[in-house]
Amino acid sequence: MRADLVDQAAQIIKDPPILINMVSKRVRQIALGRPVLVERRPGLREADLALLEIIQGKITIANIDNS
Repeated sequence: MRADLVDQAAQIIKDPPILINMVSKRVRQIALGRPVLVERRPGLREADLALLEIIQGKITIANIDNS
């Protein structure tokens, strides 16, 4: 996981355990074949993609179960 992305996502989701749970859940969803909601770039792993989705507002606490 890229530290810069963690820092940016932590500005949006202030509670670290909630952020960790959101990223973990989204990584599982991506691994199971759910589509990624941001542009895939070389070198980014699933956790980085999940963080980018949070940073870009694609994933929120309210919609993590439905995405």
